[in-house]
This record gives sequence, structure tokens and C-alpha cells, in this order.
Amino acid sequence: MDKTVIEAAGALPWRHRRGRLQVVMVHRPRYNDWSWAKGKLDPGEEWPVAAAREVFEETGLHVRLGRPLPTSRYDVVEGSSEDDNGQRAPKEVRYWAAEVVGGDGTLVNEIDEVAWLDVDDATARLTYDRDRDQLQALVQADRDGTLTTWPLVILRHAHACPRSTWTQADPLRPLDARGRERAEALVPLLTSYGVIRVVTSPASRCLNTVLPYATAAGLKIRLKPGLSEESFERRPDHAPRHLTKLLARGSAAVVSTHGPVLPRLLEQLAGIADAGDSGDSSGTNEPDGTADSADSEENSAEGTLLEAAERGMGKGEALVAHVVGTGGQARIVDVELYAP
Repeated sequence: MDKTVIEAAGALPWRHRRGRLQVVMVHRPRYNDWSWAKGKLDPGEEWPVAAAREVFEETGLHVRLGRPLPTSRYDVVEGSSEDDNGQRAPKEVRYWAAEVVGGDGTLVNEIDEVAWLDVDDATARLTYDRDRDQLQALVQADRDGTLTTWPLVILRHAHACPRSTWTQADPLRPLDARGRERAEALVPLLTSYGVIRVVTSPASRCLNTVLPYATAAGLKIRLKPGLSEESFERRPDHAPRHLTKLLARGSAAVVSTHGPVLPRLLEQLAGIADAGDSGDSSGTNEPDGTADSADSEENSAEGTLLEAAERGMGKGEALVAHVVGTGGQARIVDVELYAP
């Protein structure tokens, strides 16, 4: 019988000091080891949400997630030291690069020391060889100029009342109970990526999908008629213009729109996306919200966007595009997908 995989997530907060790349490491007295801040997912919690939460709980630092880093898979004895022998269970830990956006560094959970270290010192201090993969990917991204990114989240509105039962104008059709639940679940997901600009079709179902997040974050909602179904049918060139403006601005943003509009937007983004193999650093998820390691290791950012455009995004599904640069220099280097 297959053993249940222990799911965990974490991040490598990074910064530049005196021209040198530094990362955060944590020491766990329980295991007497030095590693990355990480921890198990809570029931129903999405991977990025767990990563940001665990970093705060272990370091006292609030972070904004950036590019996904290589996933670590290994066996552990749950509740015991990670290198004990005996009955073992598989564990999967997903990581992200992360930038610190707040927090006072107060330790609150299982950690007795947090250290900012240069790459050489961090490499020497790591207890587990498997943790080198994340650091090597971080260093390579820094060398390539693709470590500093900003997120552009493309979102299909959550489940709404059926058209067949709605007697008023279609733009007024509200979210159903399932849709409202997804809208609330998007709050911590968008928070983990530090979204500061909320753009949406004026349709009630699109607006209310991002309203809980905008309210929680204290952000203004920007209604764009060009993102509506009705406008897209008449003038399909209007929706891409909104995306072009967001790429020029370069602020962490979410765009809430409709299924028929999405392929045009995703194809537009594919045109500025990396076409090479993104490797295991890709955070691509399957439509059901679970990772498929084979697919995520093979898909490029461009391929993931084109695939999403072809199959269509599910209701409430969020695509996170990690962008380097702005305007005509904007380039998508990683893509993640999260579905209810």
C-alpha cells in the first residue's frame, strides 16, 4: 500500500548586502540542524500559503514569494530525527525564493537561531545535501538576472449561479456558495505573492471573486469594462491593452476575468515567456491543484501558458506568472497554476 506523502513548504528569503547575495537559514534545536524555513501544510492549505506562513512562524519575517525553487523529496520518520532509521514515510517540500517585506524577526516556532549568510557560508553550514539544490537554483537565477521578479496573477472568476436559473442581466449574476468559498480562499494565496493592484471585469462574479482580498488588503478595485465578456465580443483588442498597461507598470497585480477572454490574454503572455525547459524549479500545478512532477519538470513558462489557453482555465483557477522587467523588456520566467 502506498504511503501518504507528507506535504510541506518553505522559502529562501534573500537579499543583497554590499554586492553579495545572502539567504536566511534556521537552526532547529530539536534536530540540531541548519536548513531552510519550512513546515507542513495545514489541512486544505495551498502550498504558497503554507510557505509564507511557515517562514513567518520560524523567522518572524513576512515575505513575498517569488520564483519557485526545486522541490525536495525524501523519506523521514515523522515525529523523529530526519536521519533516523526505521519505518519511513515520503515527504515532499516545495520552496520559493522570497523577499522580506516586514516583520521584526521575533522567533516564535521551534527555531532558536536565524542567520543571514553569504552563499559560501550557507553552503558550508547546510546539514543536508538535498538543501543545496534550492540554493544553487537561487544563485543561478541571481546570475541570470531573473531572481528579482514581480507576480502577475491571471484569475478566472469563481463559480457563479447558473445562467439557466438567473433571470436578470448576466453581468449581475452572483457567485454561488462554492464561489464565495473560493473567493475567501484566494485571500491568503494572493497575500503570499504580495499583490498590490486589483483589476477586474465589472461583472459581479469577477468583482466578487477578488473583493475579499481587496477588502482585506485595503486596496482599490479597478473596474475595466474591456475585460468583460460583452466588451470582448465587440472589441477583442481591448482586453490585451489592459494587460499591456499592467506589464508597463510592473506592480504585483491580479486580473479577474472570464473564460472566453482568458485564451487571448494567456497567448499574449506566452509571447513574452521563456521557451526553454524550466526544470524542477517550475511550480506548475495540475488543474485539480495537485502537482504532477513529470509535467512540472518538462513544461516551460511558454508551454504552460499555451496549454492553459488551449484547455481553458477552471472557475476560480489562478495562474501566477513571474515577470522580470517591465514594458517592452518584460519577460515571464516561471508560471504556477492553482485551482480550487
